[in-house]
Amino acid sequence: MSNVYLGFHFSVAPKELGSEILVAELGELPFESFIESDSGIVAYIQKPLCTPDILENLHILSSPEFVISYTIEEIEQVNWNEEWEKNFEAIDVDGTCHVRAPFHPKTEAKFDIVIEPKMSFGTGHHETTHMMIQHLLETDVVDKKTLDMGCGTAILAILAEMKGANPIDAIDIDNWCYQNSIENAERNNCHSISVYEGDAALLKDKHYDLIIANINRNILLNDMQAYVDCLNKNGILLLSGFYEEDIPFIAASCTEKGLTYIKKFQRNNWVSLKYVK
Repeated sequence: MSNVYLGFHFSVAPKELGSEILVAELGELPFESFIESDSGIVAYIQKPLCTPDILENLHILSSPEFVISYTIEEIEQVNWNEEWEKNFEAIDVDGTCHVRAPFHPKTEAKFDIVIEPKMSFGTGHHETTHMMIQHLLETDVVDKKTLDMGCGTAILAILAEMKGANPIDAIDIDNWCYQNSIENAERNNCHSISVYEGDAALLKDKHYDLIIANINRNILLNDMQAYVDCLNKNGILLLSGFYEEDIPFIAASCTEKGLTYIKKFQRNNWVSLKYVK
């Protein structure tokens, strides 16, 4: 590869949520690839496509909720495969679910999921995805009509199919996630997953036995009524993407809409909640 690339090294605080939003916004620009770093993310763009004002309209940079700084590095001949292998490690969840890249060896785990790590969010490394996997591992999903809302890489939809869920809708508003979810579903030989690009407006007149929503607090609160409206009686709602201090807001919304709290997982300050209708 002879193209000259620029690497934007972003330092983000708080890192997890800020990095996810930043990647989503950068994905609308000509940035090609993203890698998680210790302090945030590195975003790569071909130098000829980088204009002086390219970051001018990024909303997150002016948000008081995040502190973001960056430096720019010029890079010759990026070997993307080498970058992925340096920055992506296989993970294990409770000895039952193994999430790996195509270049990692297959294991004897009951659920072996292959995700192409074009960015590291939604690969199982983040606490919220890890906890949602834990919920799914202990939930009977056989023949349950399932929704993976804000599917990212479709890792949760893929695990749901491996556990017998059918049929499954996977929805994400981001085009990159939409395309990557299709690729990953095919990569894992999934046949019950339908991927859609859009938001909660797509849920009109839909009905599900299981809804998985790993997004963020504000979107969850905004769309909670839509989830409840399309959740069947005795249906399960799995939520994550928010902090422990957000629980009162999420719990109040769920309770007032008739949902019953079942269980919580917590990793660091991130939480994941299970409700039943």
